[in-house]
Amino acid sequence: MPPMTPAATVPTDLVRWPPAAQDANPADALPPLPTMLKRGLFCTCPACGKAKLFNGFLRVAKQCSACGTDFSNIRADDAPPYFTIFVTGHIVVPLMLWLERAETPPLWVHSAIFLPLTVILAMAMIRPIKGATIGGMLKLGLTTPDMPPSNA
Repeated sequence: MPPMTPAATVPTDLVRWPPAAQDANPADALPPLPTMLKRGLFCTCPACGKAKLFNGFLRVAKQCSACGTDFSNIRADDAPPYFTIFVTGHIVVPLMLWLERAETPPLWVHSAIFLPLTVILAMAMIRPIKGATIGGMLKLGLTTPDMPPSNA
């Protein structure tokens, strides 16, 4: 039998928010999750709600210009596009089915209506959904430090 290897250890390089109890400052307290999600939906800092969360269309600011909350360690990755596709699909597909059932139009009518509608909805929702995702991740402590690529 091969020798048994020790069980996987929990990575120690994870960063939790808020800081440990002994390092905690009362000013570091984050608002409740619904408040942070709402502030993120409005594309403002989830912690204070005063400054902009984004530097560009989807580029997250390094930190809040009002309260100093660090956003550089939050990686939303694929969650916002997934949520956007989920919500867009739940709006567009029922409308497509309703139109098909009510009128049975030709395929070009479906394409002319629902392709632009899908693109517009997705583009309109991706930014607020990304903001809410970042707010939720910050509240739940899902932050990691910058790490070099594994293939470097």
